[in-house]
Amino acid sequence: MEIQSVTKSARISPKKAREVTRVIQGLPAELALQKLSFVPRKAARLVGKTLKSAIANAENNKNLPSDKLIISKAVIEEGPTLRRWNAASKGQGMPIRKRMSHIRIILITT
Repeated sequence: MEIQSVTKSARISPKKAREVTRVIQGLPAELALQKLSFVPRKAARLVGKTLKSAIANAENNKNLPSDKLIISKAVIEEGPTLRRWNAASKGQGMPIRKRMSHIRIILITT
């Protein structure tokens, strides 16, 4: 049985968030939360929130115990990009891309 949780349009680039999700792939959910609490990155906080939401979905909607849950997939997808312009010399404008990401965590039971 698969349980998932999605955070859409998180204000962090997908490349930075993927570093954190590589750490928790295939781990039990409780152990993954403990590991994320020691990772000093903004992405760890966002992925941790999504993981807590997935665990709550499993407990409340499917009546599953949280100690039996394992992270099957932790996927970071590319979200919309905010495009801004920065002034440059000779009246030019240089683009700034502020990237966003969608965080998807899928849990399975053992």
